[in-house]
Formats: sequence, C-alpha cells, structure tokens
Amino acid sequence: MLAFDHKIESFPKNKNTMVKRLKPVHTVERMSKVDTAWLRMDSSSNLMMILGVWIIRPKVSYQAVCARIEERLLKYPRFSQRVQLDATGASWVTDTDFRITRHVVREKLPASAKQNPQQALQTRLGELAIQPLDMRHPLWEFRLIEHYDGGSVLLVRIHHCIADGLALIAVTQSLVDGGAEPPPHKHRAQAESPWAAAEDWMSHTLIEPLTVAAVKALDAAGDGAAQAFGALGDPRHALEMLVEKGFTKGMSGSADMAKLAYQVLRDGAALALMPDDSATRLKGQPGQAKRVAWCQPMPLDEVRAVGKALQCSINDVLLACVAGAIGQYLRGHGDPIVGKEIRAMVPVNLRPMSEAYKLGNQFGLAPVVLPIGLDNPVERVFEVRKRMGELKGSMQPLLAFALLAVAGVLIKPVQDAMLNLFSKKTTAVMTNVPGPREKLQFCGSTLEQTLFWVPQSGTVGLGVSILSYGGGVQFGIISDTTLCPNPQAIIDHFAPEFDRLSWLTLMLPWGKE
Repeated sequence: MLAFDHKIESFPKNKNTMVKRLKPVHTVERMSKVDTAWLRMDSSSNLMMILGVWIIRPKVSYQAVCARIEERLLKYPRFSQRVQLDATGASWVTDTDFRITRHVVREKLPASAKQNPQQALQTRLGELAIQPLDMRHPLWEFRLIEHYDGGSVLLVRIHHCIADGLALIAVTQSLVDGGAEPPPHKHRAQAESPWAAAEDWMSHTLIEPLTVAAVKALDAAGDGAAQAFGALGDPRHALEMLVEKGFTKGMSGSADMAKLAYQVLRDGAALALMPDDSATRLKGQPGQAKRVAWCQPMPLDEVRAVGKALQCSINDVLLACVAGAIGQYLRGHGDPIVGKEIRAMVPVNLRPMSEAYKLGNQFGLAPVVLPIGLDNPVERVFEVRKRMGELKGSMQPLLAFALLAVAGVLIKPVQDAMLNLFSKKTTAVMTNVPGPREKLQFCGSTLEQTLFWVPQSGTVGLGVSILSYGGGVQFGIISDTTLCPNPQAIIDHFAPEFDRLSWLTLMLPWGKE
C-alpha cells in the first residue's frame, strides 16, 4: 500500500516574486514481517548487515562508480527508501533527501597499507562490519578505494532487511557491464516449467502457514506472542486451517496431506531437538569487534575433478575442506577434536531466482553438521556427502525460516530466547554460492575477485563464505575477535586441506569397485 503526501514549497525567483511548486514528501510501503524480523535482530555483537568486497583492475573513478550505481541500483525502489519504525513494525519511506554521494563515498587506506594491502583492507572491513548504517537514510553503502594494489576496491554494506544474500547477487549482477535490469512489471516466464504449479503450492501451503499466518497472530491480539508460538508449535493445526481455507487445492488428496503433516512434524522435531554443538573455543559470548580474512582463488576445475573421482559434488568437497581447516585450527591451539562436530547454518533459497529482483527475504536455514574430528580427508568428504544426502527433501529450512520470521517481531526477551535456540546449537553461518564462470566487467575494468559475508545472529561468532567465480573458488571468514582473533589462521588451512585430499584421491586403488 502506498501513501502520498505533498507540500507547497516556496523558492525565491527574485526580490518581488515567489515561485511555488508541488513536491512529493514521501511514499510509504509497509515492510513485510519477515524483513522486519531481520531489521530487529541487530545486536551490539552482530549487525544484520551483508558485507562484500569487489577487487577491480585497472582502477575505476569515483565519478564512474557513482554514475553506474545511480543509473542501475536506483531502478530497484527499495534502494531509495529509508526505514521508518512504529509501534507495530516498520515501513519503507521514500527518502526525499536522497543523495548518491551519501551512499557512494571515497575511502582511503592508511599509508602503511602499501606494505600489505590485503591485510589493511581486511582490517578496514572488520571495522565496517560493526559500524551501523544511518537509519535516517536508505540502509546501504558503497565505499570506493580508488587506488589499491594496481586497481580499485569497492566495499559494500547492505542491511539484511532489504534483501537476502541470494537476491542481492541478482542486484549486483545488474551493476556490471551489460547487466540485466529488473523487469518493469511482474515477470512470469512465457512457458512455465512443469514445476511451476508445485512451486506455487509450496509457497502457499508451507511458507504462508509457517510464517505469515504465525506472525499475523501478533497483530490480532495483545497476547499475540503466545498465539504465534501455538501456531508454530502445532504444524498440524496450521495445515488443518489450510484445508479449511482451500490452500491445498491441487493436492492429490488426504494421503498427501497426511504425508506432509508427518514430514513437517518429523523435521520440526529434528530441528527443535538438535543436540548442542561440541564445545570449542569458537563458541561462547561474542564481543564487539570483527576480523575478516580470505584466501586467493583455488582452481575450480581441480575441485571438480576430485569430486568426480570420489563421486561427490563440488559442494561436498568444499564443505569437507571447511571442516578440515577448522579442525586443524583447533588442533593447532591444543584443543582435542577427535569425535567432535560443529553445526553450520546454511541459507537455502526458497524462491525461483527469476524472482530475486523482488528483493526481501525468502530463504530457510539448513543445519549442516561438519565432522571436524575426522582427520582423514577422504573419510571426511564421504561423511559430508552422507550428511548432505540426509538433508535433501527436508523441510527444516522452511521451519527455520518460520522460526526466524517470528523471532524478529516478538518482544525482545522472547526474541532472544528463540535466537538462543539456534546459537547454542550452531557454531557458524556458512554460504556457498556459485558465481559466473567468466570474469565480469565493471565500468570497463575487470572484476577480479568478489567476496561477501552474511551476518551471524544471536551469539554465533563465525561466518564462512565460499564463492566460485571466474574459474576459481575462494574461502572467506568473518569472525568475532573474542572467539577467533585471527581468522586468517583458519583460512591458511584451506589450500593444504584440499591438497591432502587431492593427493590421497590420486593414491586410491583405482580400477577396483
């Protein structure tokens, strides 16, 4: 819903004449409950802000970057709107004082950065990770370092309430040379896939009852929190309401409904009854400082070859390397890790990527348990493959989506209690995103490297980012300095862990079943 207001402003034309014009003051659009959830999850230890970095060569000018972002990014209305809070939630309000120079700013690294530019850049990103964005204006910012190691660097900060990381990939792709603009109207493919009806059914039958229906209870009565917990704690009730309201139109019959109800209950119980993570130095109460680190790209073809040889996916290989690197880091600090496991929450997209331009948050979280206590790389990758297979078809991402949606609109103590449910059972948030195979161009220069990190919520202090791009794959880490003061020490184990896996793969007795 949009609301418009106007005022008459007077401007002096000369001493004897006043010119009046009609100027729009603001437009108002109600923020969704799910996006409001992310807005309210900010804490002193973890800001709900997506952090990114582009390394560009040769260098680009500030004027060119401003022009490109103003031309492309502002075609998404959300990026010219600020947030307005009220007693029942929040709204998107057009920023009538919008200036591109406020959101695209020049940045300089200290003179000492010439000795180790990457380390200086990582330090600056860590500082920006704990600096809140200005609530008086749209919650995003680009910082350009015009001169960096023979090129330029663009630092990106976008609040999670604007969109999730998967949607923002589509947005950033529109900024590159030749990037596609968002559709001017609601987009629908000319020939829908055979799965289109199933996607619509899933959206209405699962996402709506487990999130929208639950959080609407908060608006219905003062004791909405109890009602929301009731709806969330009894999925069968939500599904029965769907039958009454006709949401299950298109399903084959009551047998499908019973199967669905059973799966929701089973996966909901599995999510709620997850055991706590193994106790490691990476878990605890975070402080209020961050550090960022990343490695140079590894050849993606080599990762693919190892996966093919072991009949595992690229994802299995990369997650096994993450588990090995974290295990080596803990072992290097004298911590016993035999038999230990840590859980990472991995975002799972819940919408077609063709609709990512709509922004907002529509993703779930899949709990991936990493076997950090397995020292043999081949054994570890097979164990990861097994566990990823067990997650396929699970509704846990949908249920996690529901829990997080509800959490952000409850009173603060209840919200914290719900977030702690995940924090106690989680050591890290991890993203694994496949990017373009060929390097992209930006303002006529080459986008050499691109990395981003999604925020951690509650007391989670570790974020792991895996991004394939331009024929390589990179690992990045953002950590709380209280729990992990030197994330580079984890990063430095990724390449050796992959090398160990590669060598052992070559040494396996090929030719036998």
